[in-house]
Parts: sequence; C-alpha cells; structure tokens
Amino acid sequence: MDNLSGWHKGLSRAWDQLTEGWQELRERASHALTRFYPRRTGNEVETVSDQLTHYGPGWGMLAAEVNDDGSTIEVRLEVPGMEPDGFDLHVNDDLLIIRGEKHAEREGEQGRFYLMERAYGRFERVVPLPAAVDDSRAKATYRRGVLTVRLPKVSGSVARRIEVNRG
Repeated sequence: MDNLSGWHKGLSRAWDQLTEGWQELRERASHALTRFYPRRTGNEVETVSDQLTHYGPGWGMLAAEVNDDGSTIEVRLEVPGMEPDGFDLHVNDDLLIIRGEKHAEREGEQGRFYLMERAYGRFERVVPLPAAVDDSRAKATYRRGVLTVRLPKVSGSVARRIEVNRG
C-alpha cells in the first residue's frame, strides 16, 4: 500500500507542476496571441497567396518586450515576414497600437502543405506603456523580423528617488 500511496503522491505532484507550467505559459503569452484577419475580396479564393491567407491559422504570436531606461521606453515586437512600410503605429494614452498586414508569398504553384502554422492577414497588437511618452519624437526601425519603437518619455515622467527627511 505504501508503494501505491507514494506513486499517487508523485503523480499528483507532477500533475500540479504541469498545470502550473501551462497556467504560467498562458498568462505570459496571452497578450502576444494576436488575431489575423484575412483580406476578403469576394466569395472565391483565387490566388495561392489568397489560399494561404484564407486557410492558414487565424491566430499567431507577436511577442513583445518593453524596456524603460529612465528617459525612453523601447518596445520590441517580433513580426517576421513584413516590410518596414507595412506598419501603422499610433500612441493612444498609455498604449502603443501596432497595425499591419502580413502577406503570404509563395514561389511556384506546385506542392501541397502538410503543416501550416504561420498566420497571414491584417492584425492589430496593443502594447501597454509603463509611462507617458512624447509620440512626436518617436522613432521606429524594422530589422531581421523585429520592429523596434523608441518612445521618449514626456518631461517630468523620469523616475527620481525622493529622499525622506526626519520631520
């Protein structure tokens, strides 16, 4: 009976760890999970590119990093397969809104897909900013599939230590 009890405890502990890991992954990835909307031109799907967009997954991961160095907020977003002019960026209050459209490109008409995990179509990703920024001085670059947006903080929002004196 002791062996069975020990096995049960071990299995229960393993299940708890697996459940905890999935919950952490879900929480961390929930903001990065992004809906992609295929472009609809009519009822028929005509080109191979249209087929990839229409039949591909409607969700994809656009993982972000937000860094505050004291004077600038830097947002880095993984968006492979885009061109620099394919993005539309806006700041609305404390949110960076990134819109774009990821087009499917395929050379040749031959072959058949057996695995299709990449998402195509229009998307919108909203990234919360930790401080007020001056969007008129923002700079954005796109290199190697990563969009980097540097947003200077507005005057007065730089973190400073306030010393407390004896009263």
